[in-house]
Amino acid sequence: MAVAVVFVLATFKPAWLGGWSEFGTRDRGGPAVQVLMAPAPAAVPQAASGVGGVQSLAYAARRAAPSVVSVVTSGSRGRGEGSPHGSEPWFRRFFGEQDQPANGMGSAVIVSTDGYLLTNNHVIEGAEQIEVVLADGRRSVAKVIGSDPDSDLAVLKIDGRDLPAVTFGVADALQVGDVVLAIGNPFNVGQTVTSGIVSALGRTGLGLNTFENFIQTDAAINPGNSGGALVDAGGQLLGINTAIYSRSGGSMGIGFAIPVTTARQVMDGLIRNGVVTRGWIGVQPRDLTPELAESIKSRATQGVLIAGVLQDGPASDAGMLPGDVVLRIAGHPVANTAQLLNEVAALAPQSRTSVSILRGDQALDLQVKVAQRPSLRPRQSDDQR
Repeated sequence: MAVAVVFVLATFKPAWLGGWSEFGTRDRGGPAVQVLMAPAPAAVPQAASGVGGVQSLAYAARRAAPSVVSVVTSGSRGRGEGSPHGSEPWFRRFFGEQDQPANGMGSAVIVSTDGYLLTNNHVIEGAEQIEVVLADGRRSVAKVIGSDPDSDLAVLKIDGRDLPAVTFGVADALQVGDVVLAIGNPFNVGQTVTSGIVSALGRTGLGLNTFENFIQTDAAINPGNSGGALVDAGGQLLGINTAIYSRSGGSMGIGFAIPVTTARQVMDGLIRNGVVTRGWIGVQPRDLTPELAESIKSRATQGVLIAGVLQDGPASDAGMLPGDVVLRIAGHPVANTAQLLNEVAALAPQSRTSVSILRGDQALDLQVKVAQRPSLRPRQSDDQR
C-alpha cells in the first residue's frame, strides 16, 4: 500500500515528496528560476514491464511529453540564410542541404510552472514572431528572454500558471548505454517520442558551438527536434536536443544534445542578467600535435599551443607570447583546446588566475587578470578564446 502511494505521488505530485526539492527563489545568490530536481538516480522508476513482459518506456514518455512544446517562428531568415555558418561544410553535414522556408519549426521544453522555456538559439534566431504550441493544443506567443549563441541555447517566456514543467535529471550520472528518449516535433508531424541509448559522452570538436560537451545518442533526432528534450527512463530531463549528423537531413543514428547541467547554468544567467558571464583571456589556442611540438622545438608532450595573443588583452598584459604551451589553468591540466576554453570560461571576470606555460625549455607561471568574454556577434570569428 505504501509503495503504491509513493508511486502515485511521484507521478502526479512529485513536489510533495520529501526526496524532491525545489530550487530558485530569485535570491541574488541562487538560481534564477524554480525548477524541479530529481532524487538520486537509484530512486527513479525505471522502465516498467508492458504487455507480455516486454519492457515499456510509457511511464517516461507520459511524464515528460506534456513539458515538450512545438515552436513555430515566422519572418525569420531561415536556417543558414544570413548566418555566418550557412555556407560552411559542417553546417551542411549536420543539417543537410535542404532549403529552409521563412517559417521555422522547432521544439522547446517547459522548465518552470510560470512559463519559462529552454530551446536552441538556432531555432529562434532572427525570428520576428515566435508561437508556442503546447502538447494539449493550447497556443501562446512567446518572447525571448535571452539567447547565447556560444552554447546555442535560448530562454523563452510564455504567459501561464501551473504549466507542466519538466523535472531536471542528473546528467553527470549518465553512462554510455543508458536508455534515453528524444521528444520533439520532427518535420512538423506532431509530438513524437523516439528511444535509444547514450552512445557517447563529452563530445567536443564538432565545430557546432563555441562551448561543446555533447551527449551523443542513437535515439532518432530529426529537423524539428531541435530544442526538444532528451530524457531518461524516469522521464527526467538530461539534455536539449541540438544537432544530427546527416547527409540527407534525416536521422542516421548520430544525434547530439546539450547536457542539462550546461543548459541550467546558461538559463540562470540569461534570466537573471540577460547574458551569460564567462571568463576570457584573449588568446588563439590550437591543439598541440607532435608535429606542431617538433616545429616549434618544444619538449611539451601535452598542453595547448598558443597560436596568437590579442594585443593589450589579459594574456598579453600578463606576458604570454605566441608559441607558448599552456599546461595548466588555475591548477587544472588542459590537454586540448576544448578543455582550455571551458576552464577559462569558468573563471570569474576581474579575478586573477595562475596560468602555467612552457616556453621552450622554461616553465613559467603567469598571473592573468581575467576579463569578461565578449558577446558573440554575426560573422565574428570563434578563434579568440
